Amino acid sequence: MAYRRPLQLRYVLGRLGTTTFNGTTRTLSALPHGKSPSSSSSSSQDLINSEYEYSAHNYHPIPVVFSQAKGAAIWDPEGNRYLDFLSAYSAVNQGHCHPRIMRALQEQAERLTLSSRAFYNDRFPIFAKRLTDMFGYDMVLPMNTGAEGVETALKLARKWSYEKKKIPKDEAIIVSCCGCFHGRTLAVISMSCDNEATRGFGPLLSGHLKVDFGDSAALEKIFKESGDRIAGFLFEPIQGEAGVVIPPNGYLKSVRDLCSKYNVLMIADEIQSGLARSGKLLACDWEEVRPDVVILGKALGGGVIPVSAVLADKDVMLCIRPGEHGSTFGGNPLASAVAIASLDVIRDEKLAERSAQTGRELKNQLLKIQQQFPNCIKEVRGRGLFSAVVLNSKNLSPVSAYDICLKLKERGVLAKPTHDTIIRLTPPLSMSLEELQEGLNAFREVLELDLPELQKTKPKDISPTASEPDTCDRCGRNLWKE
Repeated sequence: MAYRRPLQLRYVLGRLGTTTFNGTTRTLSALPHGKSPSSSSSSSQDLINSEYEYSAHNYHPIPVVFSQAKGAAIWDPEGNRYLDFLSAYSAVNQGHCHPRIMRALQEQAERLTLSSRAFYNDRFPIFAKRLTDMFGYDMVLPMNTGAEGVETALKLARKWSYEKKKIPKDEAIIVSCCGCFHGRTLAVISMSCDNEATRGFGPLLSGHLKVDFGDSAALEKIFKESGDRIAGFLFEPIQGEAGVVIPPNGYLKSVRDLCSKYNVLMIADEIQSGLARSGKLLACDWEEVRPDVVILGKALGGGVIPVSAVLADKDVMLCIRPGEHGSTFGGNPLASAVAIASLDVIRDEKLAERSAQTGRELKNQLLKIQQQFPNCIKEVRGRGLFSAVVLNSKNLSPVSAYDICLKLKERGVLAKPTHDTIIRLTPPLSMSLEELQEGLNAFREVLELDLPELQKTKPKDISPTASEPDTCDRCGRNLWKE
């Protein structure tokens, strides 16, 4: 299979602090703390080419190189400024290089970075108490990446089901939702409805059932049919990768009631939706429900270091005993110190409240843009600063969401599509209203000025697969074509 060559960056550094992107001129902004452009002698294009040559081709990035960052702003090696509307998939809720988090990182790095869990360290107990107090659970099991957190929750649910629910050996079932995204490990993709995530990686793990997200009647049907063997229901309170899909009102309460009724662990994957992203500390807080297990990650590390955690009460958590699960780096002192600072920033700067307030402005402005371009935008959805714009693929053809994101990049705004028709807009929760407006203005200009030209000049995809429906191998349905 031939790989696409990297997209060529077409920009020319202009005079007097301006830069021209494909004919669009904008002013360069000062670098943070008066710093000069990257000390690297390599240009953005050199770095992109080098990554293409020496790194696996498992991503298709927007062609921009991050060199420095502060708050919601990014600078490339040439000193061009961009606004970040992705936040590293919600890993940078506090903003890039937050001074309190960076200070915690530096101070701890000079003292102690790693002990492993073979010994105690003086940071993890403080982190564990801070996290459990903040979210109201008895215990935490620390890991590193979000996918590790999900794997931990799956193992915990199975172990609990055999010990406490008395499910027969090796018969435990996990129920998850169509359109879910919980990571890339084999256990996790065994729940996936994304063909790109599953094809070529079989055999997938057994012990999984699927249900439509937001359909509590379908969930109860599965519980009635197989409830005696179901260990847990794993779900995202807001589906991120599926395109920021918000469940119907009352769904989370129904899930809580059904899990309690059928003695099934309610497991909330709050890796993206949690830590103030949706306008509440957890997305489950919108309906004031308490899951049995909560998975956190991404912003727990403040955009500095991978930190994830699984929260549960003792009745569940103590089913795992010494030697049955672990991580060399989980709970390490450096990560613990950073996570403490990250949580403090979320609390002290009231980022949940800020996300709710700024998110209302974002949604109101996006709805106005939708009214201005009703043929382009099919739907605006979101909660807090967890938002998405669903494009009308029929009217935009042959232009894709990725094409729109490329044009946004040229106008100084960085966003990323999910699938072919949806653009996520998830800026740092610290973003100012002025920065938000700057990004929205760029989006409006792309639809008004760039899109018509793109539709005229972009060749139509006439490949044999272009017209084939991309139906889910598992569900037999087309989830992603809006």
